[in-house]
Amino acid sequence: MPHDPQASHAPDPVLAAFRKSIDNIDAALIHMLAERFRITQAVGEYKAKATLPPADPDREARQIARLRKLSEEADLDPEFSEKFLRFIIDEVIRHHERAQAG
Repeated sequence: MPHDPQASHAPDPVLAAFRKSIDNIDAALIHMLAERFRITQAVGEYKAKATLPPADPDREARQIARLRKLSEEADLDPEFSEKFLRFIIDEVIRHHERAQAG
């Protein structure tokens, strides 16, 4: 059985504090995404009733540009931010298309 150097040491309190903060942030992100999807679900239902298209490419482009700028200001890689937002937008559009189909 290989020797685990961490097993013989007490937990690192600095690392534990960092990890607790990361866990809290992850929980907040999940709750924020859940709230975002609750709202976009209502938007999808509204668009279906109002016979509006599921996607709005102009709004998507404005949102991506806005979040890229915010990312730069926050020292976050804008490419990563755009990929993340695109992933969310694509999922929202999929939900809106499903709402349109009934």
